[in-house]
Amino acid sequence: QVQLVESGGGSVQAGGSLRLSCEVSGTRYRAYCMGWFRQGPGKEREGIAVINSDGTTTYTDSAKGRFTISQDNSKNNIYLEMNSLKPEDTAMYYCAADWRLSVDCRGDYRGYKYWGQGTQVTVSS
Repeated sequence: QVQLVESGGGSVQAGGSLRLSCEVSGTRYRAYCMGWFRQGPGKEREGIAVINSDGTTTYTDSAKGRFTISQDNSKNNIYLEMNSLKPEDTAMYYCAADWRLSVDCRGDYRGYKYWGQGTQVTVSS
């Protein structure tokens, strides 16, 4: 059974940095695509960054220049390095993955089949 577990969230001041991790278990096969998403208070879940199995990355405008998604080639884990954090980055951050070749990696979050429980990021001004 595939499981995703996020870690690395916490409380930081504006301008600070955090590194989120997503550990995948239950399979030895690399996901076709994995991504980071977030959901702020009263907001809909939104995408941040996606990484394909070939290493191709895609970022949303809010993440470009500040966030970096990466993967561990020896494991099925991904990371999100977040710099210059802003109060508006406060949200629950989720890791998602999918092994189906039919999934639209850069599409709506609802297309992803597997999700972690999330890790909270709080940025104070």
